[in-house]
Amino acid sequence: MSTFTDITIERSGNVATIVIQRPPHNFFDMSLIKQIATALEGFDGEIDIRAVVLASEGKSFCAGANFGDGSRLDAKGNRPDEATANNSGHLYQEAVRIFRARKPVIAAVQGPAIGGGLGLAVACDFRIAAPEARFSANFTRLGFHPGFGLTYTLPRLIGMQQASKMFYTSRRLTGEEALAIGLADEVVPLAEVRTRAQAFAAEIAENAPLAVQATRATIRAGLADKVREQTDHELSLQQNLRAADDFKEGVKAYAERRKPNFTGR
Repeated sequence: MSTFTDITIERSGNVATIVIQRPPHNFFDMSLIKQIATALEGFDGEIDIRAVVLASEGKSFCAGANFGDGSRLDAKGNRPDEATANNSGHLYQEAVRIFRARKPVIAAVQGPAIGGGLGLAVACDFRIAAPEARFSANFTRLGFHPGFGLTYTLPRLIGMQQASKMFYTSRRLTGEEALAIGLADEVVPLAEVRTRAQAFAAEIAENAPLAVQATRATIRAGLADKVREQTDHELSLQQNLRAADDFKEGVKAYAERRKPNFTGR
């Protein structure tokens, strides 16, 4: 398996754990998503690995993209790393590879999973959360359109009404609130999140691996293709909204921890 710069890999029995190593907030970019996707594809070729845990070091599980205070965005609203990435494909292309992985993945969500970080958590089969976890699709609070396939995956997971509520309000849900609507599968004390996720993965790994993978493939049939189609649509709308004044104001207000003053322009 490749040498990674932003994730580490741990193995115990038939369970592998991917740990994101960008504390405290584990902001993602194309490189990080590509590393996660490559690790998952590598596990698909390892017969001894039957389930995977996705965890992270630091305060946040993944706080999404780092827009900073908006001062480094170009005229089109892109960050410098995005402008470079757009020359060789978008990170959503790498995200689709995550959905194509064949083995079950359990997210250990110890803290905020925000924006695209929520998308990463929802790409997993299950989510074990701490009470301190925060789940937010905060895109509209930034003057932005949801991404990472969330406009398809989130309603599929928690229903159209609950997903619409998260999208339209950008509110943050606690671990317990996420559990109540099916966004989290279990809530355990903060110190136990990763070990519980690994125990859950080990429970899956006790079953016949070919049968588990076949069942998962049936349940998730067409999911990766639908996510690819949906991210193409999401990206086109995101690119349009990046040029709006509201996006610049949303990013600036978020950095300054104040209520944004949106104008609809």
